[in-house]
Amino acid sequence: MKISNFLLTFLIIFTLISCSEKEEKISVIKEDNLEMQMIEAYNEGLKEFERGDIFFAVKKFNEVELLYPQSIWAPRSTLMAAYAYYSQLYFNDSINELERFLDKYKNHPNTDYAYYLLAVCHYNQIVDEKKDLGEIVKSKEYFNLILEEFPNTDFAEDAMFKLELIQEILASKELYLANYYLDREKWIPAINRYKKIVDQYDTTIFIEEALYRLVEINYKLGLVDEAKKYSVLLGYNYQSSEWYEESYKILNKNYSKKKIEKNTQTEKTLLKKFQKLFE
Repeated sequence: MKISNFLLTFLIIFTLISCSEKEEKISVIKEDNLEMQMIEAYNEGLKEFERGDIFFAVKKFNEVELLYPQSIWAPRSTLMAAYAYYSQLYFNDSINELERFLDKYKNHPNTDYAYYLLAVCHYNQIVDEKKDLGEIVKSKEYFNLILEEFPNTDFAEDAMFKLELIQEILASKELYLANYYLDREKWIPAINRYKKIVDQYDTTIFIEEALYRLVEINYKLGLVDEAKKYSVLLGYNYQSSEWYEESYKILNKNYSKKKIEKNTQTEKTLLKKFQKLFE
């Protein structure tokens, strides 16, 4: 009996100690004025965001909307909630906040930013061009929308840059499939994929190999004139390319290799700090 009482006492003390050690953040409204309550919630959200507690920060930003949905701070809080999620790579949560913003606050001055962040959220979820076609298509759709609706913004400049990268991703997917068919000697589907690169992705780095493969396959099939056509196209546009040399060797066995110097192209990205807009 004494042992039972001892164990019971121990469990009660242990439970009390455990509860006292748990630090739980509770949302407390101190101000009586509704507008002041809203500002207090927003500032607390910013403070928690800077501390790295994005979930409590989002909770405070959402409180702003609940307290005063007609104020200018309500849509800003929604965008800050989306940005908080994005900053910690919770892209789907950020997308949900952004879609809600665009549906609820139509024609808001920061609509361009919302679409940009929405596009970037989808763009950053592209891991494998062979699988993530849905994210590729969505990001491309939103970046194109930015170029059409907000052409004179910094977002448009970065959208154009990222669309070029998306074109490279889509072209690499086509090249992967084309080479897959080529390895299995499925000439017609391989030709169709290479032609798609030539027709739709002629500004990408994959155009040269696609043209070479069309020379190679057509020559193999006995379509010499067709092979020459693609060889001329490759030579006219990419005469310093190694792929041109390879294609030329197919049609001219006496071709001697020349030295080639390749130009490198630098890439730059645009980094924007959204938080400063509303501090």
